[in-house]
Amino acid sequence: MELPTPPLLHTHSAMKSTSSILLIKLFILQCSLSLLCVAVAQQDFDFFYFVQQWPGSYCDTKASCCYPTTGKPATDFGIHGLWPNYKDGSYPSNCDPDSHFNRSQVSDLISRMQRSWPTLACPRGDGSLFWSHEWEKHGTCSESVLDQHHYFKTALNLKETLGLLPILQSAGINPDGGSYSLSRIRGAIKDALGFTPWIECNVDASGNSQLYQVYVCIDNQGSNTIECPVLPTGSKCASTVQFPSF
Repeated sequence: MELPTPPLLHTHSAMKSTSSILLIKLFILQCSLSLLCVAVAQQDFDFFYFVQQWPGSYCDTKASCCYPTTGKPATDFGIHGLWPNYKDGSYPSNCDPDSHFNRSQVSDLISRMQRSWPTLACPRGDGSLFWSHEWEKHGTCSESVLDQHHYFKTALNLKETLGLLPILQSAGINPDGGSYSLSRIRGAIKDALGFTPWIECNVDASGNSQLYQVYVCIDNQGSNTIECPVLPTGSKCASTVQFPSF
C-alpha cells in the first residue's frame, strides 16, 4: 500500500516547481530584453559620415602641421573619420567610456592605417592618439554594428573604394595650388560616386578658401554609399576654392 506523501514534501515539491517556473520565466524575459537591447542598439544611429581630409590644406594654415614619425604622408586624401550620425543633424559621441583603443586589436591593419589614416597633429606621433580619439569619440557609438577591428577595417576599405584624388584628377582638378569652382569639384565627385558630397573648406594664412574635407554618407551598416539624409554644418566654402599642393 502506497503511503500518502507528507504535507511537508508536497509543499517542498510545489516550491521547487514554482521556483523552476520563475527561473524559466526570468530566463525568457532576460533573453527577450537582450534581443530588444540589441535591436535598439543597432538602430542607435541612422548613417555614417565618412570624412576624408586633404593634408595640404591641413598644413597650409597658421597652425601648420607635424608629419608623423613614419615620415611625410603620401600626396593623397587621408581618412579623418567614420562618424555615426542622426537624421536630425545631431550625433552620438563617447558612447562607451570603458572601450579604449587597443592597438593589438588592429595590429594587422596598422601599416594600412599609417598610409591611409595618418596623423598631422603636433607634436608628431605614430597615429595612436589620433586613432584612439576617433575610436573613443565615434567608433564606440557603432559597436553594435562594428567592433573595433571592423570599424577601422571598414573605414580603410571605404578609402580604397571612394578614392577622391583620382576622381578629381580625372576631371582636371589637381592639387597644384590652382583655384577651381566649388560646383565643379562637387559635380566631379557626384558623377563618380552617384551621390552628392559635402565639401568643407578652411582658410589659409592669406585668407584663401581651400578644399579641406569631403564628407560622403554611408548607410548604418557601413556598407553602401547613400545620399546624405542631412548635410553637415561645418565651414562652408567660397564659390571658388584653392586646391593646395602637398
